[in-house]
Amino acid sequence: MTDTHASPLRNFAHFIRVEQGRLTRQWMHAVSTDPDLGEADQLTYQQLADHLPEILEEVCAALDVEDLERVETSIERDGRKHGKVRWRQGYRIEELVRELDLFQQVLVDALEEFIERDKACTRRYESLARRLIADVFSVVKYASIKEVVSERDRKIDEYTGRLERANHELMRKQRLVGAMHESRMQITRSVVHDLRNFLNTFAVALRVIEQAPSKADTALTLANRQAADMKELVDQMIEYSVVLGDSAPLVLEPVDLRELFDELVASMRPAIDAKGLALHSAFDAALPVVTSNRLKLKQIAVNLLTNAIKYTKSGQVELRFAMHGAKHWTMRVSDTGVGIPPADADRVFDEFERAAGEDIPGTGLGLAIVKELCHVLDAQIEFASREGVGTTFEIRFTI
Repeated sequence: MTDTHASPLRNFAHFIRVEQGRLTRQWMHAVSTDPDLGEADQLTYQQLADHLPEILEEVCAALDVEDLERVETSIERDGRKHGKVRWRQGYRIEELVRELDLFQQVLVDALEEFIERDKACTRRYESLARRLIADVFSVVKYASIKEVVSERDRKIDEYTGRLERANHELMRKQRLVGAMHESRMQITRSVVHDLRNFLNTFAVALRVIEQAPSKADTALTLANRQAADMKELVDQMIEYSVVLGDSAPLVLEPVDLRELFDELVASMRPAIDAKGLALHSAFDAALPVVTSNRLKLKQIAVNLLTNAIKYTKSGQVELRFAMHGAKHWTMRVSDTGVGIPPADADRVFDEFERAAGEDIPGTGLGLAIVKELCHVLDAQIEFASREGVGTTFEIRFTI
């Protein structure tokens, strides 16, 4: 009911509040029939009309006080909220503006309807009402568009960041593939080189047997040594390829370290004794049963011990299992062998790298296998070496 003592603009605000449902339906009809608002067809009634009450109330608040500035802050806030919602709903900026234009037109039509009812609403009040409605919607449009642009820029920055990270990852993988290709080529060259040397030696042994039967025993010894070396190369190539190609999930199990330690000492002692070396072994009684992969732990130890025996002409080889803090344990293999020259330290774990000359047989794959197995078990490997004094490898595992 119109208050005859109130300002015509306040009465118009009251009229809008009373007729809010009808005005909303008029606007909904205008939106649904507008050919330029295709995105609105995908929204439910609630999604479409979600912020109309707030915007409608801002218009009424401006009419109540007959002043835009006193309510401009809240209008901007609702405008930003409306813009963010419409952006998330997939509106384009022109659709957002068109929708608000239709809403403004509904209120202008409501003003004309009100003027017919309230004769106190003179042309001056009508002009002021039209200006306030236009100003409110100008602020709402500006704030909404600004928010849409801000959201769009944020999304662009987000996508740009993703693209940059994806491009960085792609470049990293390309470099990795290149390095792997070069590594595989190096493997091929090294294997071919070693196999050719083995075959050449076999050929020499066969010629000696054919041309000088009296030296057949010497030739057979040479051939047998080459056969053993070739078998070692093939065995380690197979072991390395299995380690690299194993994509199965890591199987963890309880591992009795005391039992594994004793097995390693027993199995490696004959080779150590055969070279006249001493075996020093030490096991920390505080070591518990750990959760790991027994076979991979054994592979690591065997490769390190075999390497130590191979490069030690005199002295000793040491195997030690010990606690390292409360959550880790270490496997340590030391020798008094030839040691690793400082210039070769960075290449110790590379494929086919050997710390000595051709007089010491080997494939140069043992430490490469150890490195890969440590990676699989998430273990940290360190080494220290002095040329002519010996080398120590220590691997830290989680209990």
